[in-house]
Amino acid sequence: MSGQDITIASKDGNFSGYLATPAGGRGPGVLVIQEIFGINANIRAIADNLATRGYFALAPDLFWRQEPGIQLTPNTQAAWDKAFELYRNFNVDKGVEDLITSLDHLRALPGSSGKVGCQGYCLGGLLAYLMAARSDVDAAVGYHGVGIDSKLSEAKHIHCPLMLHIASADAFVDTKAQAAIHAALNTNPYVILHDYAGADHAFTREGGDHYNKKQADLANQRTAEFLAGNLKG
Repeated sequence: MSGQDITIASKDGNFSGYLATPAGGRGPGVLVIQEIFGINANIRAIADNLATRGYFALAPDLFWRQEPGIQLTPNTQAAWDKAFELYRNFNVDKGVEDLITSLDHLRALPGSSGKVGCQGYCLGGLLAYLMAARSDVDAAVGYHGVGIDSKLSEAKHIHCPLMLHIASADAFVDTKAQAAIHAALNTNPYVILHDYAGADHAFTREGGDHYNKKQADLANQRTAEFLAGNLKG
């Protein structure tokens, strides 16, 4: 497995991404969709882990239109303030466009099987949901996605397997929003919803204030099985 920063060409300009390559040089792909902290050490570690499991893993820089190269460590107030500023000014539609460009880039890599999934966190959880509705991604996973309840009108367009991990005590996704997500998606045959009782936002981020190893391990195992079943079969 090896990882490197790469350049991705789009119609609006070039942007960077972190690409981790499987040791065998062949396999399906996974887009790793960032939180509001950019392509930081945590996101790179997730990509590296996916590469050890036989995937090309690409984490594109989705804040490049505001400030390229953001890598924040969420352990200071200044980092949080900067992250929320970037989040407030983020154009979701352009973000999905950049992810679709990144999806095409992954599919075109030498050794790629052509199958590509995505997994995203926080803002990336919302974007994973939107990728299931707006793109031809083969499978999508969202962890504690913020704002999905405001985009439920797009649920009818979901046409690929989608798994969402919902933190029941998420400070950024209240119980009303969670209920709306369930009401809109429970009967969708493409969608699997998992709830994690007592878990708060970012419960899977190692080193974070709300990290819950037991529930994170469960969510990550479910994701591993889901992606393998849909991308490696």
